[in-house]
Amino acid sequence: MDQRVRPSPDEIRRAREDNPKMRERDLAAQLGISEAELVAVHCGHGAVRVEPRVNDLLSGLEAVGEVMALTRNESAVHEKIGVYDKVVTGNHNAMVLGENIDLRIFPKVWAHGFAVEKRDGSEIRRSLQFFDAAGEAVHKVHLRPASNLYAYQKLVASLESSNQEPTIAIASSAPEGEVEAQGSVASIDDLRDRWSRMTDVHQFFGMLKTLKLSRREAVRMVGQDYAWLLDNDAVGAMFHHAAEGEMPIMCFVGNRGCIQIHSGPIKSVKPMGPWINVLDEIFHLHLRTDHIHEVWAVRKPTKDGHVTSLEAYDAKGGMIIQFFGKRHEGEGEREDWRFLAENLPRIPSPTAA
Repeated sequence: MDQRVRPSPDEIRRAREDNPKMRERDLAAQLGISEAELVAVHCGHGAVRVEPRVNDLLSGLEAVGEVMALTRNESAVHEKIGVYDKVVTGNHNAMVLGENIDLRIFPKVWAHGFAVEKRDGSEIRRSLQFFDAAGEAVHKVHLRPASNLYAYQKLVASLESSNQEPTIAIASSAPEGEVEAQGSVASIDDLRDRWSRMTDVHQFFGMLKTLKLSRREAVRMVGQDYAWLLDNDAVGAMFHHAAEGEMPIMCFVGNRGCIQIHSGPIKSVKPMGPWINVLDEIFHLHLRTDHIHEVWAVRKPTKDGHVTSLEAYDAKGGMIIQFFGKRHEGEGEREDWRFLAENLPRIPSPTAA
């Protein structure tokens, strides 16, 4: 239990005023609070608490028109401009399957929500921000000049909470990524047998659950015909090769409550210090390469032939980011993507965990 004295709402608001350019996540960490607590203290001061009714939110967002969707974890930020269309609601899983905004959402993780107005010179920046029970951001929606402000205000009014207190109860922090599973007695032979019989990449999670393995444990165990360890610089090399070849890729960044996907080519790749940045017209990605502990190329069988992913993990075994060659259900894997994935620099694999 953290016994530090937590700053008061007034102290937090003052710190925000004193550090107007600092990112909310960084300021919250400096103050020893969660990002959700930093936002909550502004209820009545530019923020309105909204109920995290995910299905109602998704159903109402299409009318808002063009927005920027943001999903992040500790090591990667994924931003995509588009419209929330082709929404599939659900209490356990919800999806947005639009041309540009493509999300897989786990509504039970969404615990706190806020509509935020922030003045930036003569402009007012508006966003919807949602957090898990530990106060970690799961998803944000930022309005753009082309957004329908009336539809946004109507949506906020429909979700507004009766509780506008400037404080929130925060649960113990949960790990963002997958931690190593406990108590697995899976054998390599059993893992390889089940792996070889997959006909769809979506069966992978069920296999891990049955065998009580984390994703990283599985790739370490299964053998180099299905998973092989790459040099940590492989992600940067992949970005540059994909951009040069105008190769359409799929890029997944997620946390416990939301996974956001970009499908298409990338063009403008800009390294800056420990960051690799993709700065395209409707897709921005910011990746902390110094957080990458291992990179794996992973081959999974499907009914359309095997598909290959590139997966970067942090030191705790959590997935930071994942890539595939762009493909549709029923199509084989792109030959250029497979060639690239199979020819990135390899390093000897560690023994199974």
